[in-house]
Amino acid sequence: MSKTILISNRLPVTVNKEGDQLTFSESIGGLATGLKSYQKESGSPWIGWSGIAEESLTQQDKRQITSELSTNYHCVPVSLTEDDLEKYYFGFSNNTIWPLFHYFPNKTHYDFRTWEAYQRVNRKFFEAVDPIMDEEDMVWIHDYQLMLLPQMIREKYPKAKIGFFLHIPFPSYEIFRTLIWREEILHGLLGADLIGFHTYNYVRHFFSTCTRLLGLGHKINAISYEDRTVHIGVFPMGIDYDFFASHSVDTLREESYENMKGMRTLLSIDRLDYTKGIPEKLKAYKRLLAKYPEYKEKVRFNLIVAPSREKVDSYEKLRQQITELVGEINGMYGTVNWMPVWFYFQSFSQEKLISFYRHSDVLVVTPLRDGMNLVAKEYVAARTDRLGMVVISETAGAASELGEAVIVNANDYNAIAIGIKNALEMPAEEKISRNKIMQDRLKRYNIHFWVHTFLEALSRSTREKEATVQIDLNRDRSSIVNAYQGAGKRILFLDYDGTLVDFAPTPELAKPDGRLLNLLQTLSTDPKNTIVITSERDKRPLTQWFSRMNLHLVSSHGLWLLHPNQDWQMTVPLSNEWKRSIRPILQVYTDRMPGSFIEEKDYSLAWHYRFCEPDAVDTWLPSIKANLMNMISSLNLGILQGKNVLEIKDNRISKGSVTPLFLRDQNYNFIFGIGDDQSNEDLFRSLPEDAYSIKVGSGDSQAAYRLKSWKAVRQLLQQFAETKKQTDTKSSHLTAR
Repeated sequence: MSKTILISNRLPVTVNKEGDQLTFSESIGGLATGLKSYQKESGSPWIGWSGIAEESLTQQDKRQITSELSTNYHCVPVSLTEDDLEKYYFGFSNNTIWPLFHYFPNKTHYDFRTWEAYQRVNRKFFEAVDPIMDEEDMVWIHDYQLMLLPQMIREKYPKAKIGFFLHIPFPSYEIFRTLIWREEILHGLLGADLIGFHTYNYVRHFFSTCTRLLGLGHKINAISYEDRTVHIGVFPMGIDYDFFASHSVDTLREESYENMKGMRTLLSIDRLDYTKGIPEKLKAYKRLLAKYPEYKEKVRFNLIVAPSREKVDSYEKLRQQITELVGEINGMYGTVNWMPVWFYFQSFSQEKLISFYRHSDVLVVTPLRDGMNLVAKEYVAARTDRLGMVVISETAGAASELGEAVIVNANDYNAIAIGIKNALEMPAEEKISRNKIMQDRLKRYNIHFWVHTFLEALSRSTREKEATVQIDLNRDRSSIVNAYQGAGKRILFLDYDGTLVDFAPTPELAKPDGRLLNLLQTLSTDPKNTIVITSERDKRPLTQWFSRMNLHLVSSHGLWLLHPNQDWQMTVPLSNEWKRSIRPILQVYTDRMPGSFIEEKDYSLAWHYRFCEPDAVDTWLPSIKANLMNMISSLNLGILQGKNVLEIKDNRISKGSVTPLFLRDQNYNFIFGIGDDQSNEDLFRSLPEDAYSIKVGSGDSQAAYRLKSWKAVRQLLQQFAETKKQTDTKSSHLTAR
């Protein structure tokens, strides 16, 4: 029976060691709290780091931790060394990914040693899940520390249902492309079946990045990747609404809190981090007191900052900056009976925080960039009297759900000051009305709904099967290799772009590498083989690359044909007169869409848009197709939709039209055809029923089999090539005898 496995950097249980004594306590973080009830109900194992470096533990400690976590918490610990933590966690995760994804490229550090540690630790997490993993299991991986893990699991467990959720922002393409290891991160994430984000903006950025960097096509909510469809969804994380709304807490009894009576109170709760905009909100508060002197001795700002990464110099400098700003404000505006800012550099229990929520008129949540920010939601839920108000920056993920709050620009001190003033002076009736809407929304979309919605979407995405391609060739690889080895006369129709090589930014850059040339040389020198390279390309690059080899070349979708040691011949007589009317239309759209370009072929025009912005493609592509269809309706032309390319060509030519020229009266007992895009469907339809037709990548197809990528194609062809090498080896042994 399949199970659900949860994986995150930290376990929902914190292990501490004092002397020789180990203690275990449940964490109170948002993720741990949110998934706690689901884990207990489902019995799902949870994999993560326990919180103690490996060097601090004896072998007995490790056995005790493993046993205690397994027995009482259903958790599996991942062992991390001090070096792992320094380079993987503090290094790559928090000095590279964290600042870059939060739009702080100036704080982003690149170090190949930390990248190697990130790869190594992601592999450690895979090694932890591997022993308990079954082929049909569901895996839910969390956050930016483990972005390589989905692909690692996918490689060994192709049938697994893999979900990934990113709890921080996903940056725009312009920011993400500055990352040195950008393709590796994207490929790691795309190992998942479902990738979840907090907001639509993050989804839009991810789509754009995959299109611009990897050339991947996408639908409304999915990306076509290799032989799969990766679903992308928006799942804003909720809170345990009932806990915050109904939890009874004692009123804060500190003497300092007694001084709040009769005052309006502001509250800010953040972890010490430069993304939270803490100095900016203090400067905004200073602006409030300067611009609106009527608030002097009438308002108090409770600033709670939870310690974080205190050993990091930049964080210590940030704490000093905050302390200096607090002292400056208190010194400038404070009186004997009034201190404007009360600074708490400490962590509080959940109960104490709820008490702060209920005694604060305004919550100021103004991060410079934040994936979600659950504090804002907790405050709204805790204010059951609906008389509090949130001032939130538009760059916090929660702002997209809390539209009735006061939304401000986190970099505009004056706007924040005005926002605080508006929140303080908002009529009670208006606050009650706004909070009711927000509370009803948060009540419906709580943490339990978030968990259920994501896991249901993951189950649904993996239930969707490709309707037309029945067999993953990896499951039937031995049979096709055996058929190849046993055949006395073979023909292989091999598409080029996207099948034998990966796509390149421009067609000219997709030259065959040395390994491919050696592979084709081995296959083509086997006397049993006829190798046909079929391509949409013009004949010139094919001539340059392959004419000296024993290969048959088909260019321009079947318009041109070249047999070994012969000249190119045209299969159908064509005219180019139509280009005069079509080219100007394509040029207009090329000018409107940066990144697109026209490829001029002998008797066709190809318009490439692989590196255009997805929004621009969605906007203009239907119009382009409609205009072209109107133009060619009276001509013998057709529009071929390829991968991020439209090609206008004569309807009489196709890759399938040349197949009879090779198969007629030849009696091949092994016929093989492979390709990755729509242009190869004519080839698949033209092959006999007993042929091996293979679709590379995702999408509907007439092919009988499927392979996930050009790399998998090369692996299969390499197995074919090994047949000749084995035969040559046997022949040399016999000759020697």
